[in-house]
Formats: sequence, C-alpha cells, structure tokens
Amino acid sequence: MQKAEKRHLVWFRNDLRTIDNAVLHEACKDGNEVLGVYCFDPKHFEVNPFGFKKTAKFRAQFLIETLQDLKEQLHRLNIDLLVYHDLPEVVIPKICESHQVTDIFLQNEWTQEEVDTENLVKSKIEDVTWHPIYNQFLFHPDDINFNIYKTPQVFTVFRKKLEKYVEIREELKIEKQTENLRIDNNTTIPTLGDLGFEDFQRHPHSAFPFKGGMTEAIKRLNDYFFNTKKLGFYKKTRNGLVGVDYSSKFSSWLANGSISAGIIYWNVKQFEKEHYKNQSTYWLIFELIWRDYFKYVSLKHGNQIFKLEGILKKDYEWSSNKIQIEKWINGETQSDFVNANMIELKETGWMSNRGRQNVASYFAKELELDWRIGASYFESLLLDYDVHSNYGNWMYVAGVGNDPRDRKFNVQLQAERYDANGKFRNLWLQPSLF
Repeated sequence: MQKAEKRHLVWFRNDLRTIDNAVLHEACKDGNEVLGVYCFDPKHFEVNPFGFKKTAKFRAQFLIETLQDLKEQLHRLNIDLLVYHDLPEVVIPKICESHQVTDIFLQNEWTQEEVDTENLVKSKIEDVTWHPIYNQFLFHPDDINFNIYKTPQVFTVFRKKLEKYVEIREELKIEKQTENLRIDNNTTIPTLGDLGFEDFQRHPHSAFPFKGGMTEAIKRLNDYFFNTKKLGFYKKTRNGLVGVDYSSKFSSWLANGSISAGIIYWNVKQFEKEHYKNQSTYWLIFELIWRDYFKYVSLKHGNQIFKLEGILKKDYEWSSNKIQIEKWINGETQSDFVNANMIELKETGWMSNRGRQNVASYFAKELELDWRIGASYFESLLLDYDVHSNYGNWMYVAGVGNDPRDRKFNVQLQAERYDANGKFRNLWLQPSLF
C-alpha cells in the first residue's frame, strides 16, 4: 500500500461532531493520514474583566462529555483525537513537529479571541498549509445572494432574501479512514477538578437534563421529532418555562458544534415528508435562520458587537452599580419573574428564551446597567453560550443592536402572560426540598 503523502491535523473547536462536519470531511476526503486535536484552553477558564469565569462549571461539564463522545466517534472512523489542557499555541506547534503535519484544517472563526489564538499558533509554525472552512451556518456564506458586508440591518429583510432563494447544502458524510495514524496517544480528557471545579449533581428541576455530545444530540432529535412528534407543536409551546419539552433544546449542542444546523434542517424536512408540515415545523427552521442572522451580523460588524455603543453606536448612559448587578445575579430584584429566571440560570446553567429576553431587558432597560456585564455573565453560565447569538441578542434588547423598535419588556405583564398560574416562579422561588 502506498504511503499517504500528506498528514492532516484537524484542530477541533466548536465543531465537535463527525456527521456533517465540513472541516473533517475536507481533511479526510483524499485518503491522507488524519489526526485530531482539541485543547481545553486555560484562557477559557480564567476570570474575565467583569469578574466572571469565562466558562463556569455547567458548560465545562457539558464540554467534557462532548469530548468523550467525540473521541469515541472519531475512533470508529479510525482517527485518533489528542486532547490537552494547555494553550493551543503551545500544543499545536509541537504536534506539527513530532507528527510531520503538512496541513491544518479548522473551522473558520472571525471573533477576536479565536483569531488572536489562531494567529499565535500560526506565528510558531512554518511550512504548514492552513485550511479554514465555514462550518457553522445554515446558509453557507459562499451561497448567499448578497455581500456579507451588506447584511440587512433588520432580520425580516435578511430572512426574506434567503429562505426561498438559497439552497441548504446536503449533509456531508465522512468515510471511515482505511487505517489510522499509528501514534502513542497518552493524552487524557481533563476532569472538572482539572479545570478548577468541584463535581456537582444536575439539579432535579433542570429543563436541560441532557449530556453533551453528538450521540445525545441525535438521540434528542429523534425523540423530539420522530418518537414524540413534539416538533409538530413547537410554535405553541416554545414560550414555555417549565419542563424538558417546551422547546427543542438543540441550542447547547449547536453551540459547541455537536450537531449542525443542516442536520436539524434536513430532519425537519424528513418529518414534513413522513408526517405533516405546519407552522411549527417552519418555526424551528425560522429559529435556525435567526441563529444564522447573528453570525452574519458579527461577520459584518466585527468587534463592534462587543462594544458598549453596539453596532448602532448609541451613546446611552450606563451604570455598573455592583449592588444592583449582584441582586440581579442572585435573583433579589423587585421582579419575582426576573428572580425566578436568574435562580434557574444559577442553579442549572439554563434559561428559557422567554426568560432571557425578560432578564436582559430588565438589566439593560430597567436598571440601565452596562449590558456587556449581563452578556458576560450569560457567557459564563449558559450551557448553550454562542458568541454571536449571545452578544447579538444582548445588543438587541439593550437598544444598540438590530431591533428597529428598541422595545422594553414589561416583566410584570410577561409574567402574567407566560406564567399565569405562577408554576415557574413557585418552582424556583420556594425554598428547595433538595
């Protein structure tokens, strides 16, 4: 058998799957030797300038579970995954040298921290070809019918330009490699303790009791779509607050790339073919388009999405009153609805979409606090933290983003509408029996 001429390294980041993964597909398609690497970057577990750990325990645990699953899935494809708790700029140059890597394949990222890390790695490696590949969209940037820098300011315009005119790419299948690269892989996936956390039990009331990883994501998809057919009621239940099935709960797996938007899209189409098509099946795709929208907003505006004045460059007065921030975090504000949602987040790493809009609006519009502090707290705690959606949504509710109406939520009216019987508030505001 002729020896492969090239040796490919797949640098996994937020694309932790083996199905419909364009990066992995490109690395594997020519039969060259393929090796994977993932770095638990210590920078991601440090305290940020606002005083929060960038990644707190919930997402850390979810990430560990995801890597355990990814390693197993790659093993089935005859691909070894090296896992390090170290800086990529330290690890990757060493791998390139010791394994004679010729090409590095990675998901194309454009936000500052990811780009900075990438550039640090590049500065320490010579004679390696880089292959950055867009891998996290529903509508691929190469297929859209407008220039990225002309991404519409209003979501509805964006959606109408795309949904009937741009095809969604077919799911990519990754073939099993004929033989794996024989290496001495003595790397291990870090524990919670290694990352600076104590072990914890999932809260019994969590609306997101799921584990990380592609296997769990596909299991959830099959259950929500085909076993229970809850997809058919999604539009009616999506503003729910209590329980596992009021929404699809795909966002956490989407955020770290355990599942692709394309897999979800094509399975919705499969459901429509086998069962029925209605407003609910459309609405799940509608939400995937929102997710894409914030990615395009961030591609267009770059670091402006992290700035206080936002993409609208609005010069509002913002406070950073520590007492008010602490009360918001600990669920001690004057709104019991805000409090219940914030306690749920603190205890579980999860909050409903309805809850997020209300607590963010209350933080930015009622308390007039620096919205970036709220966004930073969400980044730390949320299981499904996604840089583009998080900062896009926070700008939106703070009045410095893509909301043409600059709305403010009346949290009392919202509570009366979405938690009329007080079930959600009672769940989180009563002294816990556990």
